[in-house]
Amino acid sequence: MNENLFASFMIPVMLGIPITTLIIMFPTMLFPTPNRLINNRMVAIQQWLTKLTSKQLMITHSPKGQTWSLMLISLFLFIASTNLLGMLPHSFTPTTQLSMNLGMAIPLWAGTVFIGFRNKTKMSLAHLLPLGTPTFLIPMLVMIETISLFIQPMALAVRLTANITAGHLLLHLIGSTTLALMSISLFTALITFIILTLLIILEFAVALIQAYVFTLLVSLYLQDNT
Repeated sequence: MNENLFASFMIPVMLGIPITTLIIMFPTMLFPTPNRLINNRMVAIQQWLTKLTSKQLMITHSPKGQTWSLMLISLFLFIASTNLLGMLPHSFTPTTQLSMNLGMAIPLWAGTVFIGFRNKTKMSLAHLLPLGTPTFLIPMLVMIETISLFIQPMALAVRLTANITAGHLLLHLIGSTTLALMSISLFTALITFIILTLLIILEFAVALIQAYVFTLLVSLYLQDNT
């Protein structure tokens, strides 16, 4: 079991070529561009959920911040669909890779910080030094606030990676335990199977919640800088 515990987190390879790019592009096929006068139920539900999420994310933003609405809703749909597809058996979840999550977090965070320094230079610099700070604490507080600013993208990526990875590992361990108990005690195996079913439902919720949290934090960073 130890050999296969992290097998689902290994980058899939076909003919010696990593196919991560194809897996990342696959969720875009789940959201087709409507080309009909009257959409079907699936497209209508997708559009309704997209509008609802976009409204919740952008309701407190200024007009400049609302120009990011398409990027943020695309980010949410991508992470959510990737997490949900990763719940399928024998599938690969790209969001369990810290490198990929950093690749999403760093450019978005850097974009919000750049906008803040370009449009609100004085206010952005003022965030590095709380009001009323004693003079002898100014150098240390500026250093601490600067470090906390640069930690933000790392926190975004690590949070998403840790939650998705922990959920998948827990599912793997409880599933293996259930299979092992079937030959020992059917009653105990039934209990663990019920726990596994409840955990799967929870993981589906976590997949959506983590996508929303990631997007919401990027939205809050943008709100602070616009």
